[in-house]
Amino acid sequence: MVDHYPVLYREIIQFFRYIENGYLVDATLGGGGHSFLILKYNPNLKVVGIDRDEYAIEIAKDRLSEFKDRVIIQKGSFKDIDILLESLSIKKASGFLFDLGVSHFQLKLERGFSFQREEFLDMRMDRSQRLTAFDVVNSLSEQQLYRIIRDYSEEKFALRIAKRIVDYRRNKKIETTRELADIVCQVYPPNLRYSSRIHPATRTFQAIRIYVNNELNQLETGLEKAIKLTEKDGIIAVISFHSIEDRIVKHTFKKYQQLKILEVLTKKPVIPSKKELMENPASRSGKLRVVRRL
Repeated sequence: MVDHYPVLYREIIQFFRYIENGYLVDATLGGGGHSFLILKYNPNLKVVGIDRDEYAIEIAKDRLSEFKDRVIIQKGSFKDIDILLESLSIKKASGFLFDLGVSHFQLKLERGFSFQREEFLDMRMDRSQRLTAFDVVNSLSEQQLYRIIRDYSEEKFALRIAKRIVDYRRNKKIETTRELADIVCQVYPPNLRYSSRIHPATRTFQAIRIYVNNELNQLETGLEKAIKLTEKDGIIAVISFHSIEDRIVKHTFKKYQQLKILEVLTKKPVIPSKKELMENPASRSGKLRVVRRL
C-alpha cells in the first residue's frame, strides 16, 4: 500500500498502461511510489529500480515486497543505466521513468535538503561520495558560488548571495541549513522576503543540491542512454521540478524527434491537476514530458 502518492501518478499510470510486458526502468526509484502503482496496474510488467540512496532502496524494497520476482533493485546512478542493465543481461527496456524531485521522506532525514530544521549541510543523495554542501559553501570562491546559484537556479540575487556567503564565512564556517537560509534571507529586500509563496532560500538550496549531486550532467547522460536502450513503441517519461531540468528534457526530446527516433506525446508539459494540488501541494512545480520510441 502506498502511503504517499507520488507526483503526477494518475498521468504516469495512463502513459504506461499500454506497456504489457518487458522491463520498465524506474531510474529514480525513491521510496518506490511510482513503481508500486505501475506494477499494480501492469500485471505482466517487471521493474528495474535504480537509486543512489541506500535508505531509499530499503524503503522501496519493503514497499514493493509483495511483487517479489517482478522487481529488481540496484544501487547506482541513472547515468550508468547501460552498465546496470548490461549486468542484468537486459538489452532493451519497454520504458523509462525519471522523477527528478527529492523524495518526501528524504526531506525528513537529517541530510540538509531542507531549511525547515537545523541540520548539517550535507545534501548528498549518495552518502558514499565525499563532496557535501558544507564543502561547497565553505570552500568555493565567490565567483564559483555565483555561477552555481545563477546557473542552477536562475536566482536573481545570486551575486549578492555569493558575496554574503563569503563575507560570513570569514568569521565562521557555515555549518547548518538554518544558518545558510538566514544568510540568504538577509540578502533579500524586506518587501520580498515574505511576499512569495516560496522561501527566499529555496532556489539557493536547489542550486547547491544540484551541484553537489551533479544532477544536470547526470540527467543529460541518463536521457541519452535511455533513448538508445528503449525498444520500439517504448515509453520514456520525465518529471522535472524546475525550468533548467525541463529545458534539458525538452531539447533532448525535440532533437530526437527531429531525427525521427522519438514521437513527443506531450506537446506541452503536463502539470498537476487542481485535485492533485489539493492532495499534495508539494507537487505544484512538477512538469511531465513523455515520448514514444519509434
